[in-house]
Amino acid sequence: MAANAGAPTPSEYIVHHLEHLTNLKQGFIVDFKVVNIDSIVVALVLGLIGVFVLALAARKATSGVPGRFQAAVELLVEMVDSQTKANIHNAESRKFIAPLALTVFVWIFLMNAMDLLPVDMLPHMWAKGYEATGGDPAHAYLRVVPTADLSTTFGLSIAVLLLCLYYSVKVKGVGGFAHELVTAPFGTSKNPIFAVILGVVNLLMQIIEYVSKTVSHGMRLFGNMYAGELVFMLIALLGGYAALSMGGAMMGIGHIIAGTIWAVFHILIITLQAFIFMMLALIYLGQAHNAH
Repeated sequence: MAANAGAPTPSEYIVHHLEHLTNLKQGFIVDFKVVNIDSIVVALVLGLIGVFVLALAARKATSGVPGRFQAAVELLVEMVDSQTKANIHNAESRKFIAPLALTVFVWIFLMNAMDLLPVDMLPHMWAKGYEATGGDPAHAYLRVVPTADLSTTFGLSIAVLLLCLYYSVKVKGVGGFAHELVTAPFGTSKNPIFAVILGVVNLLMQIIEYVSKTVSHGMRLFGNMYAGELVFMLIALLGGYAALSMGGAMMGIGHIIAGTIWAVFHILIITLQAFIFMMLALIYLGQAHNAH
């Protein structure tokens, strides 16, 4: 692409596509004043679409022979319900957790699926609109895959952590949960000194466990989607070189073949990542119901 004086270099192209539409420029690695507006808006829109699709399926459900749409939704609901029953043995808790797991799966699947759109489609439309309002299109940033944003995946994993803490207190009581924090996994001792030492060690181990589960829960989804997004950008660069360089026919063919193969493979990735996140949420919530 550098062959064209007005075109960005590959690194500039990728850096531009990795910039978020934010309320202000980030000043630190962790800056809670920064809001990634694009991730929030896209996630909310996709969440509403997911709710609409599930509500439409519920409204059109019949007791007779189901159509393809109803059958697909019923299979999805049955899959989530069976996994919920396998991990959550409290029937009262399942009334909330099963619909939550279904919502999480559908919502994350839709957010992941934004990766299948052409890399430049929505950002190009946004840049044109931004330019029409008098702005510089070079500074019109937009990322359309919310799950390739660490703040989104961490927000989801922290929500799961808060639910785990809630159910730990609800099921075991404040005293029971506090006792578990200082007695698991190494137990306690009748000796007061050893009991205090073990209590501190157990509490530290519990904190490490909760933090590590939350971080890995969010990082796993983010890492896979971020990597997938980068691969699509690299494939898009093949198309750019094919358009701007002489004899770029082979690059153009490679762009189409690579993009098609990766898109088909990525369908499995986006589905698997949504399922893994949902399953880990169910496992962690199931652990919150169990006594150590």
